[in-house]
Amino acid sequence: MTTQQFKTNIKCGGCIAAVKPHLDKAEGIENWEVDLQSPDRILTVKTDKSPKEVEAIVKEAGYEAMPIA
Repeated sequence: MTTQQFKTNIKCGGCIAAVKPHLDKAEGIENWEVDLQSPDRILTVKTDKSPKEVEAIVKEAGYEAMPIA
């Protein structure tokens, strides 16, 4: 498992509620959270998935996630 961080356009609790079912059902994601206090809305994911796979899951929910190097 690795911890990955992504800059997102998830802006509020409603956005988190929309993304939650997608991230919760994904195999290989142990836990995740979005820092709404950060201007970059940082999504932190503990997972064995690749950053591209996490991006795809967030995109499926209608949001963007860009890996932070």
